[in-house]
Parts: sequence; C-alpha cells; structure tokens
Amino acid sequence: QVQLVESGGGLVQTGGSLRLSCAASGRSLTRDARGWFRQAPGKEREFVAAVSWTGGTTGYADSVKDRFTITRDNAKNTVYLQMNSLKAEGTAVYYCTAANTIARVSSGGDYWGQGTQVTVSS
Repeated sequence: QVQLVESGGGLVQTGGSLRLSCAASGRSLTRDARGWFRQAPGKEREFVAAVSWTGGTTGYADSVKDRFTITRDNAKNTVYLQMNSLKAEGTAVYYCTAANTIARVSSGGDYWGQGTQVTVSS
C-alpha cells in the first residue's frame, strides 16, 4: 500500500516562499509520475503541478507558472514543490498525488496524501 506524506506547509507572508515535500512509502514510485493539487476553502481541488518519472517533463497550472517549481529525488522517493512569490490566493491545503503517467496525475492520480496547510497572509 502506497502512503504519501506531505510536509513543509505553514504561514507565510505575501511574496514569501515555502518548499513542500511529499515522501512516499510502501513501494518505490521511481517509475511513477508525481504531482500536486490544492484545495482552497469553499473551492474544488485544483491541479497545481506535475512531473514525469524521469523529471524531464513538467506541467503547471497557469496561475502558478513561473513562480512554482516541481522537482523529484527518486533516491529519496520524494517530490518537492518550491513556491515563490506567494499570493493570498495560494492559501489552501496542498495535496500530493502519484500515478503511472503524467497525464493521469494531472487529472487526479491514484494515490493521495493527507495534505498540508499553506496560509498566505497579507
């Protein structure tokens, strides 16, 4: 059984940065695509970013492009989301996900973590 555990959330001021991590256990996800979604209060969960199993292909929501960067360390079975220039609308619970293809991850993967809260204050 795959388990995903997010960490790194917290309170940050507008314009600040945070780095989220998502560690996988249960089995290696080296050959799986990984991704991040977020859900703001009163809103549906939305796609944020995804990365292929090699790390060579990435995709981002337009709202975070050029500010967020997704990377992975297969040796650690971990994926990261570096978030810069955070805006108030970035306040949400951030979830990591995994699936066998980047297309599947981008539309909602097969495995999900419990989420980590990010709060951006003005």
